[in-house]
Amino acid sequence: MRSTLRQLRRSGRRTRRAAPREVRHTSDNEGSRFDNGFRAGYEEGKRSGAESFDTLFDGTSIIIPTYNQGVYLKSCIESIVDHTDLPYEIIVVDNGSTDETGSYLQEIGAQIRCRILDQNRGFAGAVNAGLMMAKGTTLVLLNNDTLVTENWLDNMLACLHSDERIGLVGPVTNYISGDQKIEVPYTEIEDMYDFAKLNNVSNPAKWIRTDRLTGFCLLFRRELLERTGYLDEGYEIGNYEDDDYNIRVRLQGYALVIAQDAFIHHFGSVSIKALGDRLNEVNHHNMQYYMDKWGNPHELVHRVNEWRARKEQSGESGSSLFGQTDFYPQRAFVKGVGDTVFWLDQGKRRPLGGTPRLPVVRISQFDLRRYPIGEEVSNDDPQLQPSYLMHGARYYVAEGNDGNKYAVEDGKKRLIVSAAAAERWGYTKQRAIRLSESALQELPDGLPVILPVTLHQTL
Repeated sequence: MRSTLRQLRRSGRRTRRAAPREVRHTSDNEGSRFDNGFRAGYEEGKRSGAESFDTLFDGTSIIIPTYNQGVYLKSCIESIVDHTDLPYEIIVVDNGSTDETGSYLQEIGAQIRCRILDQNRGFAGAVNAGLMMAKGTTLVLLNNDTLVTENWLDNMLACLHSDERIGLVGPVTNYISGDQKIEVPYTEIEDMYDFAKLNNVSNPAKWIRTDRLTGFCLLFRRELLERTGYLDEGYEIGNYEDDDYNIRVRLQGYALVIAQDAFIHHFGSVSIKALGDRLNEVNHHNMQYYMDKWGNPHELVHRVNEWRARKEQSGESGSSLFGQTDFYPQRAFVKGVGDTVFWLDQGKRRPLGGTPRLPVVRISQFDLRRYPIGEEVSNDDPQLQPSYLMHGARYYVAEGNDGNKYAVEDGKKRLIVSAAAAERWGYTKQRAIRLSESALQELPDGLPVILPVTLHQTL
């Protein structure tokens, strides 16, 4: 792929296939045989594709969302080709660009995998479409306004694989908010690569743990994707969806690490800046969505880490790494991409026969598959009746003097992290039992209940 792309850059065009010299007319019988053979081949191709859909390759899927920045996208892809020696695939998801992006993707279409969306679904929507297509055992989310450099992926992968508790790895760069920004000596791109070569000497001493990684370049394992799920599409256009993913990864017990021995150049929020006057509106919406969803997310992470430490000190068995669904209620009505409604019950999903009595919550296919299938449950099953919410039952909603709501499950209290989470899971439709501070203290803590992601696609 690298040599072919270089050839494309030199020639500026794809090789055209020669026109056939002769058109051969066929009889009706020959045409029928051709049609039958074509249909048989098509069906065989569909079957083969379905059987190999989950087949992965031992390499990295590099997912690049893009919108109306064809010049930057071309430079980004060329830098990947020039400076990546490990196995990889490039997946470009175009958010309905109206510039030269479309023609460029057609030009190199055979050398990358791409999807053209019919409208701008924002950073999260485009990334999620790419994640659904990805076949690599590791994945990189990469902004289109970046230039990667020598050893960038090698050093980030070395960092990621050094500890199974590392969830996300990000590089350092010249233009970003937070701890990943470093001072650089160059002013021209021509000088950038020499600086990067000196910086990108593998050095584990330069792997620094952090509480926040920005989404311009993120590396993680497929296992993390399957545990954490997709990006939240409730964030418009871009901004805050990476902060959201950080929190979800940290809640599970994974660490975030800056690989300071991996530098890439970042031109800087090109697509977001193109919003112009609408930028403030988008930022305000996304900030409000983030706050409504999480409340105080860093306090929440601290609370879960303390809970995890107490469990480890007491010698209780079980992994200290959780999955996204560990933060969902034990009992709720959910559905994936199909029409079937499931009742979550003791770690299983049981198909529901009838109309659900509480709101049905849409979750991703990653989340749904984490629950093994159980027996079908009837709508008139006593456990689905409102009576199980009564005080003294195994499952009910409690409210403390501080106004916080808790899902009480099997004698454990689980903080419902926000009003938005309570609304989505249907807790606002259930009568809450007021408990005193002392009564709450007597109940041991369980993991908090969080809001599932918003998805607008079939994921």
